[in-house]
Amino acid sequence: MQKRYRLKRRNDFRRVFRTGTSVANRQFVLYVYDRGNDEPMRVGVSVSRKVGNAVTRNRIRRLIKEVVRRWVDSLPNGVDLIIIARAPAAKMDYHQVKSSLRHVFSRAKLLSKPVVSEKERGGSG
Repeated sequence: MQKRYRLKRRNDFRRVFRTGTSVANRQFVLYVYDRGNDEPMRVGVSVSRKVGNAVTRNRIRRLIKEVVRRWVDSLPNGVDLIIIARAPAAKMDYHQVKSSLRHVFSRAKLLSKPVVSEKERGGSG
Protein backbone atom coordinates (compact mmCIF):
# COMPACT_ATOMS: atom_id res chain seq x y z
CA MET A 1 0.00 0.00 0.00
CA GLN A 2 1.39 3.40 -0.97
CA LYS A 3 2.40 5.88 1.73
CA ARG A 4 -0.29 8.40 0.85
CA TYR A 5 -2.96 5.82 1.73
CA ARG A 6 -1.56 5.05 5.20
CA LEU A 7 -2.92 6.33 8.48
CA LYS A 8 0.04 6.39 10.86
CA ARG A 9 -0.03 9.22 13.41
CA ARG A 10 -1.42 8.61 16.87
CA ASN A 11 -3.57 11.77 16.73
CA ASP A 12 -5.14 10.63 13.46
CA PHE A 13 -6.04 7.27 15.01
CA ARG A 14 -7.50 9.03 18.06
CA ARG A 15 -9.63 11.34 15.91
CA VAL A 16 -11.08 8.41 13.96
CA PHE A 17 -11.87 6.47 17.15
CA ARG A 18 -13.45 9.44 18.94
CA THR A 19 -15.48 11.07 16.18
CA GLY A 20 -15.86 8.35 13.55
CA THR A 21 -18.63 5.83 13.16
CA SER A 22 -18.11 2.09 13.46
CA VAL A 23 -19.48 -0.93 11.64
CA ALA A 24 -18.61 -4.50 12.54
CA ASN A 25 -19.08 -8.12 11.72
CA ARG A 26 -17.68 -11.21 13.42
CA GLN A 27 -14.16 -10.84 11.99
CA PHE A 28 -13.57 -7.09 11.59
CA VAL A 29 -14.48 -3.69 13.03
CA LEU A 30 -14.35 -0.72 10.67
CA TYR A 31 -14.13 2.86 11.94
CA VAL A 32 -14.90 5.59 9.40
CA TYR A 33 -14.17 9.30 9.75
CA ASP A 34 -15.05 11.75 6.96
CA ARG A 35 -12.41 14.50 6.79
CA GLY A 36 -14.53 16.49 4.38
CA ASN A 37 -11.79 17.19 1.85
CA ASP A 38 -10.77 15.71 -1.48
CA GLU A 39 -7.47 14.15 -0.40
CA PRO A 40 -6.99 10.40 -0.90
CA MET A 41 -8.51 8.08 1.67
CA ARG A 42 -6.18 6.73 4.37
CA VAL A 43 -6.26 3.35 6.10
CA GLY A 44 -4.90 2.15 9.42
CA VAL A 45 -4.87 -1.51 10.42
CA SER A 46 -4.85 -2.76 13.99
CA VAL A 47 -4.42 -6.39 15.04
CA SER A 48 -4.35 -7.08 18.77
CA ARG A 49 -2.08 -9.60 20.50
CA LYS A 50 -5.23 -11.49 21.44
CA VAL A 51 -5.54 -12.51 17.78
CA GLY A 52 -2.28 -14.48 17.71
CA ASN A 53 1.48 -14.33 17.70
CA ALA A 54 3.50 -11.84 15.62
CA VAL A 55 3.56 -14.06 12.54
CA THR A 56 -0.22 -14.44 12.57
CA ARG A 57 -0.82 -10.73 13.20
CA ASN A 58 1.49 -9.68 10.37
CA ARG A 59 -0.14 -12.17 7.98
CA ILE A 60 -3.60 -10.75 8.75
CA ARG A 61 -2.27 -7.21 8.35
CA ARG A 62 -0.79 -8.05 4.94
CA LEU A 63 -4.03 -9.68 3.76
CA ILE A 64 -6.13 -6.69 4.84
CA LYS A 65 -3.78 -4.20 3.17
CA GLU A 66 -3.75 -6.20 -0.06
CA VAL A 67 -7.56 -6.31 -0.23
CA VAL A 68 -7.85 -2.57 0.45
CA ARG A 69 -5.06 -1.80 -2.04
CA ARG A 70 -7.10 -3.45 -4.79
CA TRP A 71 -10.17 -1.42 -3.79
CA VAL A 72 -8.52 2.05 -3.65
CA ASP A 73 -10.27 3.20 -6.84
CA SER A 74 -13.67 2.15 -5.48
CA LEU A 75 -13.34 3.91 -2.13
CA PRO A 76 -14.30 7.57 -1.57
CA ASN A 77 -11.74 10.35 -1.10
CA GLY A 78 -11.44 12.34 2.11
CA VAL A 79 -12.09 9.40 4.42
CA ASP A 80 -9.95 7.92 7.19
CA LEU A 81 -10.52 4.23 7.92
CA ILE A 82 -9.31 1.99 10.72
CA ILE A 83 -9.75 -1.75 10.33
CA ILE A 84 -9.48 -3.82 13.50
CA ALA A 85 -9.12 -7.57 13.13
CA ARG A 86 -10.87 -9.82 15.62
CA ALA A 87 -9.73 -13.31 16.66
CA PRO A 88 -11.68 -15.29 13.99
CA ALA A 89 -9.70 -13.47 11.28
CA ALA A 90 -6.62 -15.51 12.24
CA LYS A 91 -8.04 -18.62 10.56
CA MET A 92 -9.12 -16.93 7.33
CA ASP A 93 -7.51 -17.12 3.89
CA TYR A 94 -7.33 -14.27 1.36
CA HIS A 95 -10.74 -14.88 -0.22
CA GLN A 96 -12.48 -15.13 3.14
CA VAL A 97 -10.84 -11.89 4.30
CA LYS A 98 -11.90 -10.20 1.07
CA SER A 99 -15.50 -11.40 1.43
CA SER A 100 -15.71 -10.35 5.08
CA LEU A 101 -14.21 -6.92 4.38
CA ARG A 102 -16.57 -6.43 1.44
CA HIS A 103 -19.46 -7.11 3.83
CA VAL A 104 -18.22 -4.55 6.39
CA PHE A 105 -17.41 -1.92 3.75
CA SER A 106 -20.82 -2.32 2.12
CA ARG A 107 -22.54 -2.00 5.51
CA ALA A 108 -20.63 1.27 5.97
CA LYS A 109 -21.76 2.33 2.47
CA LEU A 110 -18.16 2.91 1.36
CA LEU A 111 -18.01 0.96 -1.89
CA SER A 112 -19.18 3.67 -4.27
CA LYS A 113 -18.24 1.80 -7.44
CA PRO A 114 -18.63 -1.96 -7.76
CA VAL A 115 -15.47 -3.84 -6.90
CA VAL A 116 -14.13 -5.65 -9.96
CA SER A 117 -12.70 -9.08 -9.27
CA GLU A 118 -9.29 -10.17 -10.53
CA LYS A 119 -10.87 -12.63 -12.99
CA GLU A 120 -13.03 -9.91 -14.55
CA ARG A 121 -10.01 -7.60 -14.73
CA GLY A 122 -8.03 -10.27 -16.53
CA GLY A 123 -5.54 -10.97 -13.75
CA SER A 124 -4.72 -14.23 -12.06
CA GLY A 125 -6.58 -15.26 -8.94
